[in-house]
Amino acid sequence: MRDTKSWADVRPSADLARKYRKLGFCRDATPPADLRRWARETPDAVAITAHTAAAGTQRMTYREYAARVERVTAVLAELGIGPGDVVVIQLPNWWQLNAVVLACARLGAIAAPVVTTIRARELELMLARLAPVAYVTTAAWDGYEHAAALAFIADRLPDIKHRIIAGGRAEVGEIDLDQRIEQVPASTLRIIRQADDSAEDPDRVSIVLFTSGTTGAPKAVLHSFNTIYASYRFTGARAGLSSSDVLYTPHATGHVLGLHMANMLPLYLGAQALISDTWSPEASADLMAEHGVTFVTGAPVFIEAIAGAARRQGVRLPRLRHVNATGTTVPASLVAAASDGLGRVLETGWAMTETGAASLTSADEDPPDWAAHSIGRPFPCMEVDLRSDGEISTQNPGRLFVRGANVCLATMPRDGGEVTVFADGEDGAWYDTGDLVVPDERDGLRMVGRTADPGLAVLTKRQLEVLHLIARGYDNRRIAHELHISVSTVSIHVSNILAKLEATNRTEAAGMLRYLNPGADPDNG
Repeated sequence: MRDTKSWADVRPSADLARKYRKLGFCRDATPPADLRRWARETPDAVAITAHTAAAGTQRMTYREYAARVERVTAVLAELGIGPGDVVVIQLPNWWQLNAVVLACARLGAIAAPVVTTIRARELELMLARLAPVAYVTTAAWDGYEHAAALAFIADRLPDIKHRIIAGGRAEVGEIDLDQRIEQVPASTLRIIRQADDSAEDPDRVSIVLFTSGTTGAPKAVLHSFNTIYASYRFTGARAGLSSSDVLYTPHATGHVLGLHMANMLPLYLGAQALISDTWSPEASADLMAEHGVTFVTGAPVFIEAIAGAARRQGVRLPRLRHVNATGTTVPASLVAAASDGLGRVLETGWAMTETGAASLTSADEDPPDWAAHSIGRPFPCMEVDLRSDGEISTQNPGRLFVRGANVCLATMPRDGGEVTVFADGEDGAWYDTGDLVVPDERDGLRMVGRTADPGLAVLTKRQLEVLHLIARGYDNRRIAHELHISVSTVSIHVSNILAKLEATNRTEAAGMLRYLNPGADPDNG
């Protein structure tokens, strides 16, 4: 691997790009090309079903979705955004987030989705590292004033020229995205429609995602559309997905799993994405039934919650074919819960921000309980190397190194430092995942542990106390009363907990307490 300071210019070596194309792991097309294809071939098929707490459910066909993305592209182009410019997007699971990512791709800009649980302190560090020209957010979400928080730190971020607001009123100095979308001049739309696709480079840095990784040290992960494609292409192929499928994940679309499963993969297939800006197990089960979801994926805590809700409510999901839990090891109880509540054999896989989804078990080919014993067979696009001082066994597992078409182009520390490039040379550099694994005897891998996973150790004593009370179902006011602190202080603690654990919401954080500390008893702290 090599280091470089010009992170936006990172791309795979010419030898590596040729090799991956020859093997069919990468392609010349990009997600905007997928959208144009389906808008042309199946214009009346549903592209995205977006459920919002404020406005209910909105469906967009591929024709309608392509027109919306075209208008968002025109808005960004009128602001002078072009190749190499960075656009940070911090929005709930709204169609606008997906559309801005695609608009950036159309213009050759770099999209950096950030989950809404990230607050001003961490956000400022991310923005300082990326030097974006634009920041897209909403005025307020889940009790937090996102636009006001950015305005407070804007003077320290001189590169940000445009503060863009979606789904809410824009103040002085801000741009109302929804209003601008409706007011795009016809002349600008003609220019966008007639422009060639030369800016749509699938090998350049196109997506930046932040993660704490295995060490707890925050870093930016640099992906091209081809590194992402290599992952979701094989996810779809392993599951036998097609344009007739409806895909759902409860994860934030600013999270790697949400980006893949609620944006990129449905678009590639010409399938339907179901997204929702609020989370509850009961609502998720109902939405899955109402919209005929065929594929659901998420962290084990989400799958367990949805399965339990479906069982309690008697929800039937006749179209559901695949239930996938990913992100950590799966207990046997979850296998049983998926069967009882969702009526399907649980599948599992291995994924991380740096690689996307990279392995899967199979409900058709593996024993019914195999998800509790394996993280599945690695995708063809990724090589694995298990390294150990002695013979690999459960007592002496191998450290998992990976390389391949799905591995990110590079990573870089959030708070400054050199860029480490992995898309280098004829074969690419090996990436140390920090995971400890052994072969599973079915050409797959079994997770044993992690070498440097900070787990709950990243939390302070007070944050752990708050997390235990969250797991008991307490709201912020009750937590404040229990701990004799203010509600605003509790809110800060909750935000920091979600950021440190990279949790999408309180439910996921509470679930992580159970999975990272199986002996924990929330009722006893």
